[in-house]
Amino acid sequence: MTPPRTPTKSRKDKPDPATEAFSAGLALVKRNPALAAVEATVCRGEKCTRVSYDGLVAVSSNGVLHAHPKRRAEPVEWAWAIAHALLHLGFGHVPADKGERVQPTAAQLAARCTVVNRFLVASPVGRVPEDLPAAYPGSDEEELAARWHRDGIPDVFRHSGTNGSDPDQILTTWENWGGQGPPPDHQLAFAHALTRTVSAAMDVAGGRRDRLTGERVAQQPWDRALNWFVSSYPLLGGIAAGLTVVADAELARAHDISVAAVNASVGEIYINPLKRFTDEEWRFVLAHEMLHAALRHGERAGPRDPYLFNVAADYVINGWLVEMRVGDMPEGLLYDAGLKGLSTEEVYDRIATDLRRRRRLATLRGKGRGDILDRPLGQVRDYVDLDEFYRRGLTQGFDLHSYGERGLLPAGLVEEIKALSHPPVPWDAQLARWFDEFVPRPVALRSYARPSRRQASTPGIPRAGRYFPPEEVARCTFGVVLDTSGSMDRTLLGKALGAIASYAEAREVPAARVVFCDAAPYDAGFLPPTEIAGRVRVRGRGGTVLQPGIDLLLRADDFPASAPLLVITDGWTDVLRIRREHAFLIPQGASLPFTAQGPVFRVR
Repeated sequence: MTPPRTPTKSRKDKPDPATEAFSAGLALVKRNPALAAVEATVCRGEKCTRVSYDGLVAVSSNGVLHAHPKRRAEPVEWAWAIAHALLHLGFGHVPADKGERVQPTAAQLAARCTVVNRFLVASPVGRVPEDLPAAYPGSDEEELAARWHRDGIPDVFRHSGTNGSDPDQILTTWENWGGQGPPPDHQLAFAHALTRTVSAAMDVAGGRRDRLTGERVAQQPWDRALNWFVSSYPLLGGIAAGLTVVADAELARAHDISVAAVNASVGEIYINPLKRFTDEEWRFVLAHEMLHAALRHGERAGPRDPYLFNVAADYVINGWLVEMRVGDMPEGLLYDAGLKGLSTEEVYDRIATDLRRRRRLATLRGKGRGDILDRPLGQVRDYVDLDEFYRRGLTQGFDLHSYGERGLLPAGLVEEIKALSHPPVPWDAQLARWFDEFVPRPVALRSYARPSRRQASTPGIPRAGRYFPPEEVARCTFGVVLDTSGSMDRTLLGKALGAIASYAEAREVPAARVVFCDAAPYDAGFLPPTEIAGRVRVRGRGGTVLQPGIDLLLRADDFPASAPLLVITDGWTDVLRIRREHAFLIPQGASLPFTAQGPVFRVR
C-alpha cells in the first residue's frame, strides 16, 4: 500500500514579497492621523490599466488608489507613494464629480505634484526618492501651472509623480454617487484632520495633555489664544507653532514687563499672567509680539533710537491688527488712525521730532521700555537659521491666508511679507554687479612685435603675443577714496579691500587710483589692486573730510573722465558731492548724513 503523500505548500500559499511590502507601507501611512482621515480604496488588480508599468501608484477622483500589483519596492518607498496619492485627494487635485471630466494638462499635473512633494519634504512620510529635487518653488499650483504653460516645464519637475511616465492623477466620473447625496469632500476631511492633529501636537508640546490621545487639562486664556492662531489663522499659524509663551509673574516683575515682551532670537514671548484679559485681547497681544519677531523689528532699527523705533513699529502693527480685526485691542495701546498706510520708518521720522509726545508713549512692556528684547530672560536655547524660520512661517501663512480667502490684509503688511520672501542680495554680490556694469574689462591685442612663447609641437612657427595697449590700461580703471580716520573699522577695511582686489583681478584691471583721506587727502597714485591693502594706514589725525580727496581725483589729468569712484567710509563724514558714477561701502547698520545718489553697499 502506497503511503499517502504529505501535502506540500502550493505556490499560491507562499507570501508575496511585493504584497507584504505594500501592506507594510500602507500601515506606515495609516499611522499619520491626517492622511488616515482621507478615505480611499485600494486596487491592485493585475488587469488594472490605471497604473503604468514603471509606476507605483495612481489616484482617481472616485477615491481609488491604483497600485502596481507586482512592482518591488521597500515599505518606506510605498509609504511615500501612497502618501503622495492621498495628498492629491486631500488637496483637492482630483475632486469627485458627475459628468464628463477634462483631464489636467501636463503643466497642471507637474505643478500639483510639485506642491505635494514640497509638503512631504516638510512633513515626511516614508522615504523621499533620491531623484527628486532638493528645493521647490514657493508658489501654489495655479501660479506654477500658469508659469509652466507659458515658459515650459523644467525637466527636474516634469516627472515628479508616482506613476512613472504616466499621469498619477486621473479624473473619472463619480461611479458610486448614483444621485444619493453629494460626492465625498476629501479636501474638507483632510483639512479637519490636519487641524485636529496640529492642535493635539501643540497640546502635547505645551503640556496640556500627556499624549496625542490623552485627556486635555485646563487651559489658560493665552494658551487658547495661541492655539487659535495655529488652528484658525494661517497667516500667523506657522509663527505661533514655533514660539513659546513664558507666563511667569516673577520673571515679568523682575524685568518690568507690564503686559508682554518678545525675544525673537530664542522664539519666546514673555507675558504677565496677572493681567486679566479676555481671549480676544490675548489674541491681539500675542499677534502683536509675533509680528515684532517675524518682521525682525529689533534688527531693522539700525542706527535709530531702539525705543522710538519700537514705538513706531507698535503704531504700525496695532493699526494692521485693528484693520484685520484680529482680537480686541486692550486699552492704553499705541494707536493712531492718522498713521494708516505709513511704514515703520516713516512713523519713526514723525515721532522722533516730537519730544512732548515721546514722554507719553508706552509699549506693551510699559512706559519708556521697549517690548522688543535684545536678550533672552531665561536659559538660552539653541536656535538655528532664525531668518529662514520667520521668513518661511510668515510667507507660508500668507499663502494659506490668500488661498483660503480669509479676508483682506493691509497693503503695508503685504508689502513687508513679500519683501521677506525675497531677501536682499549680499553686499559682495551687489559690488560684483557694480563692477560688471561700470568698470570695463580691457581688451587685449595680438601683435608680432611682442612674440608669444612658441609651442613645443611647432617651434619653428612664430606666434603673435597678447598685450594691452596704453589706452586700454588707462580706460579700464576706477578710483578708490578710503576713509583712514581713527573711527574707521579695520574689519570693514579688510572685507572691502579684499572684495575690491578680487573683483578687479577677475576683470583684469591693471591698476586703481587710490586716495587716502582723514583730516587731509593723500594721493597714493595708481596701485595694482592687490597692493591697495598693503598701503592702507589708519592714521586717526582727526575728523573725516572726504570731499577734498574726491575733488583731487575729479581734477586729475591722468584719471579718466569716465572712471567710476568707490568711497569706503564708516559714515562719519561730511556731505559729499560726486558728479560722476560712484558707490559707497559702509558698515552694516551705519548710515550716511546725506541722501546718496549712487548705490550703497552695506558690508556685513
